[in-house]
Amino acid sequence: MNKIGFNVLAWSAVVSDELLPIIDRLKAIGYDGIECFIGSPDEAAYKRVGEHVRSIGMEATCVFVVGKDENPISESAAVRAKALDRMKWTIDRAHDMQARVICGPFHSAHAVFAHHAPDDREYEWSAGVLRAAGEYAAQANITLALEALNRFECYLCNTMEQLTRLVKTVGQPNVKAMFDTHHANIEEKKFTTAIQSIAPLLAHVHISENDRGTPGDGHVDFDKVFSALAHINYSGWLTIEAFSRNDPDFANSIGVWREYSDPWDIAEGGFKLIRQMCQKHGLDLQKTVNHAL
Repeated sequence: MNKIGFNVLAWSAVVSDELLPIIDRLKAIGYDGIECFIGSPDEAAYKRVGEHVRSIGMEATCVFVVGKDENPISESAAVRAKALDRMKWTIDRAHDMQARVICGPFHSAHAVFAHHAPDDREYEWSAGVLRAAGEYAAQANITLALEALNRFECYLCNTMEQLTRLVKTVGQPNVKAMFDTHHANIEEKKFTTAIQSIAPLLAHVHISENDRGTPGDGHVDFDKVFSALAHINYSGWLTIEAFSRNDPDFANSIGVWREYSDPWDIAEGGFKLIRQMCQKHGLDLQKTVNHAL
């Protein structure tokens, strides 16, 4: 059964007790879970937030990125070793939250470009790091769901075709793929074809509008997205990822220079859209009850 999640990056990239009232309100709207960015150094906070999430009957998923000093496709073996260390630390923090999915574009450093097309060596380097990370994640029963990003944020994996190549090269059962409607809206020819192609490896889905505002207010064709997901019998998370300038450091790092929608409008409107689309296309929601709308 599908579950509906919301990425709290709309408020903060820091995992702390300040998220607790936000999580409570998301629960009241009807969300099954929240998604947190793993990066802030307070290790104890991950356990506290995870415990709170579970205490109110929700679940957590996680997302993270790597930078140039921990780049899995660096020519430097030392840098690639740092990438693996970072992934293991992230897996430990997700385990603290009792999360079962870590998603994101950590196959390569975010917004770091080599000014050439991705080559075979880079796919092999990335796969080697991810294979070891997947083996480590398996011990915690965590799936690593790799994300393809648009050409302005990444060059290794922009499409489901490239992502399929990488995941198959990794060849580790705990390393799979995710689909993000925002990036696919830029890079894929057709949503249906892209989703069908990644179906055997698909472990996570981000529901994101073309401008990262409220899903359904832009031009992403969510009818086609949900129809394709129903056709492949997708049964994982449907997690909204939308951004704001509430956390200026994070916003600056990903090029968010204006407000798209109020985060609570995104949460309420996006939740309504997902429920409507699931009902329309026959996706089976776990138990979600809309308390606020």
